[in-house]
Amino acid sequence: MNFASDNTTGAAPEIMAALEAASHGQTMPYGADEATGRLNELFGGVFETEVSVYPVGTGTAANALALSTIAPPFGAIYCHETAHVAVDECGAPEMYTGGAKMMPLAGEHGKVPAASLEAALDAVPLGEVHHVMPAALSITQQTECGSHYSVREITALAEVAHGKDLAVHLDGARFANAVAALDCAPADVTWRAGVDIMSFGATKNGAWAGEAVVVFKAALNREIAHRRMRAGHLFSKMRFAAVQLEAYLANDLWLNNARHANRMAARLAVGLSSVPGVRLVHPVDGNQIFAELPEPVLSGLLAEGYLFYRWDAGGVATVRLVTAFNTRTEDIEGFIETAGRYGA
Repeated sequence: MNFASDNTTGAAPEIMAALEAASHGQTMPYGADEATGRLNELFGGVFETEVSVYPVGTGTAANALALSTIAPPFGAIYCHETAHVAVDECGAPEMYTGGAKMMPLAGEHGKVPAASLEAALDAVPLGEVHHVMPAALSITQQTECGSHYSVREITALAEVAHGKDLAVHLDGARFANAVAALDCAPADVTWRAGVDIMSFGATKNGAWAGEAVVVFKAALNREIAHRRMRAGHLFSKMRFAAVQLEAYLANDLWLNNARHANRMAARLAVGLSSVPGVRLVHPVDGNQIFAELPEPVLSGLLAEGYLFYRWDAGGVATVRLVTAFNTRTEDIEGFIETAGRYGA
């Protein structure tokens, strides 16, 4: 009944089992355990290249730490105007970078167009000490509007960014949903397309608190370990973060969970589209739905106990509905039936 967020769920059984198993015996602290030691190779297999993995506790920490490695205090970080790093992280990227400035850009369905980035960068007076200097591009996959960047779109953005000496960061809080929907190799929408560093999320897709910074460009490893420690995210019992990520990637759990969430969202979107007066605001590429609902439908759903966030824009009653790895078909069907009853 709760479609407010994929953060409302518990942890997947496979991940809970890994946590329980890790509770037995003793091992060395601060990442010197065997599970943490396996992460670089494990993630390297997933991404088909050498990577460095730094587990942290939250997506905000992952984003802020990643950006702090690629943007100086006088740097400019370009992102979409709805990006989590710009809107929902209470200035964490600015704090971790020591003062870098977020530079929001507009674009349909939560995506930054390559042409808009290029125009913004061309307008910057390089070398002018009165202005922040372009340092990084941050894109979100899947976006805050539930859409996905294609391989071609990421490649085009990275080409523009790298052409102006900007590093590219990817916020992958819902990365699994994007990879599952695009049906591509994780490498194709990250380092092969030009991403230098990413925030890899698992919490929204079945982990208890599983996030990580994944570094594709080796030179960026120079500072990040110290920055993580300084930020308070080098856990003494790091094995509990590591085993979550291990279990998440094992046997394609991360993709299977995401595929289920995506299927549930697609089913919900189709059902809602048949209700008179309902309009989908953005493409439903993954597990997020944004829809305009007639007021009677909105009020009726709330009265019958359904939970979701209002996302009103321009005076129109808009809601965000998010499905998860454990969303039940009967809840989807119940939501559609209820909306149809009040929309009749």
